[in-house]
Amino acid sequence: MLTQEEIQKIEHEIGLVPRKKAACIEALKVVQQHRGWVSDESLKDTAILLDMSPDELDSVATFYNLIFRRPVGRHVILLCDSISCWVMGYEDLKKSLMQLLEINYGQTTPDGRFTLLPNVCLGTCDHAPALLVDGDLYQDVAPADLTEILRKYD
Repeated sequence: MLTQEEIQKIEHEIGLVPRKKAACIEALKVVQQHRGWVSDESLKDTAILLDMSPDELDSVATFYNLIFRRPVGRHVILLCDSISCWVMGYEDLKKSLMQLLEINYGQTTPDGRFTLLPNVCLGTCDHAPALLVDGDLYQDVAPADLTEILRKYD
């Protein structure tokens, strides 16, 4: 069940667009901001507010790669695996990050601190390889930089 605060924020987003459905991504972001991810139950409740079927809203949620449909760690690391990052050292960065965290893609560290996910493009090809942690973009990342970067996120 959505909280009153979530409902109010979603209704605010609905008021900014000509049709309720047009607020679907922003509504999903509201839920995720409050809960860390979008559960089946919260998706159904959100769909009702938007006059959408749960399947319609789920198709948006699963298409948009920054909406998490499963629980994630306190911090989400998106590692860019575009061709530019690939050429500039993605493989070494990926290997080092997985060794450092002791997880693979799609997994969360046992302490719930980090979830590691691939990302098709972070839009910073001129500074590859790159990764994003909770919205913080890191460019020209080398494996030696990872410990210092991760230290910032408790």
